[in-house]
Amino acid sequence: MTDILPVLRLLCALLAMFAGALLVPLGASVYADDGLWECYVVSILFTLLVSAILWFSTRRFQRELLPRHGVMLVSMVWMVLPLFAAIPLMLASYEIHQPMSFTHAYFEAVSGLTTTGSSVMSNLDQLPLSLNIWRTFMQWIGGMGILILAVAVLPLLGVGASQLFKAEAAGPVKDTKLTPRMTETAKGLWGVYFLFSLFCALGYWWAGMTPEDAIMHMFTTVSLGGLSPHDASFAYFKSPLMESIAVFFMLAASCNFALYFIALRKGNWRGFWRDVEMRATMVTLVGGGLFVALLLWFKDVYAPLDALRMGLFHVISVGTTTGYTTTDYLNWPVFAPVFMIMLSGVATGAGSTGGGIKMARMLILLKQARREMARIIHPNAVQPVKLGHAVVDNRMIFAVLAFMLVYGATVIVLSMVLLLTDLDPLTAFSAVLASVHCAGSAMGRLGPSSSYAVLTDFQLWVCTLGMLLGRLEILSFIALLTPTFWRR
Repeated sequence: MTDILPVLRLLCALLAMFAGALLVPLGASVYADDGLWECYVVSILFTLLVSAILWFSTRRFQRELLPRHGVMLVSMVWMVLPLFAAIPLMLASYEIHQPMSFTHAYFEAVSGLTTTGSSVMSNLDQLPLSLNIWRTFMQWIGGMGILILAVAVLPLLGVGASQLFKAEAAGPVKDTKLTPRMTETAKGLWGVYFLFSLFCALGYWWAGMTPEDAIMHMFTTVSLGGLSPHDASFAYFKSPLMESIAVFFMLAASCNFALYFIALRKGNWRGFWRDVEMRATMVTLVGGGLFVALLLWFKDVYAPLDALRMGLFHVISVGTTTGYTTTDYLNWPVFAPVFMIMLSGVATGAGSTGGGIKMARMLILLKQARREMARIIHPNAVQPVKLGHAVVDNRMIFAVLAFMLVYGATVIVLSMVLLLTDLDPLTAFSAVLASVHCAGSAMGRLGPSSSYAVLTDFQLWVCTLGMLLGRLEILSFIALLTPTFWRR
């Protein structure tokens, strides 16, 4: 029991930071005079109260984070913070006479913070500005990872950042040091993230969005979250220029942010263009978009230019786990939506804001498969697995294989659980993929023209678990359930 007290001490600091994040919708409420400012004030005070109670209860427990503490804190944060993020959603829903249950509010909060983009809310165009700001802002702070932001702040409390950074980092890049100090690395990554955000918002504004729309869509573009303050999503704007800007920033955000950090720091972009994972991601997304565009043209769904516009936008949007739409892609030939949803599992880079398996893992798997095929022909051949010019350590290969095994088992088990609730197979399987990939885009009853509100509470909790497992990259959460983890 005492082993968790240092973790709770750090959690209280993160809760205090999260209370500060609630100042954003509070400011929007005051600006728009939408009458919801009291909801945010109550949420801030309650969050600070819980933070203070934890602080006074655990202030004596201060120590350097061990790997187990990092895993515990990361898992706890992604499960606990949505509880506090859901409070303003519930309070505001009663104020606007559209009351949300706790299940719906927690689902919406988890979807926001994990950048999944699934939603149970409707009539988005009629929602108060501050509520839409909060929905989209949650995705922005969750995009680069709340905890990577915290890495830059926790040293002020005398807390080491290394284990926390490793526990939070996505994909097989956890041990990559961009600077000698993890704190400087976290600050650098957030600096790049902020620059992306600034240019994206300015781009949308220049293309004709209102300042409010530009900011909200910036929040959900650079985070690859995809929530929109409009029921029609990007179709609301009917603007090829805005769609082009979205495509550019979705592609940019699907790459490893560490590559931008290194390129800006050294003033040399050659390493960026030579990165194997980045090139594979770009080829997969753009090539997939062109392929679907050709399919839509050959099937006489659209004229050539419209097919190109629709194919590129939706493949890149769904493939990067963003989920913006300008039409109901379920009306296309069935291959197209299935292909896009399958892409959402692999077409983002490790260290990006996207979800899914990550392109780096897929490349390692493919190269390992090629090595095994070569061994069938030449049993004694020594053929290392390489990514670019770097040799991949066997421990990394085993870790990727273990991840894929657990990932596949998770998708199967959660899908079977949803099937037990009499949900049709297409909806069940695509909902689990959308949740575990933190993508949001699904099929069946959960297509672009519907919301997750059609699911029962139990089904929503299954999808919520899928989102949390996907954000924690599954193994971290499962490690908590093993007796070995809790042994000293």
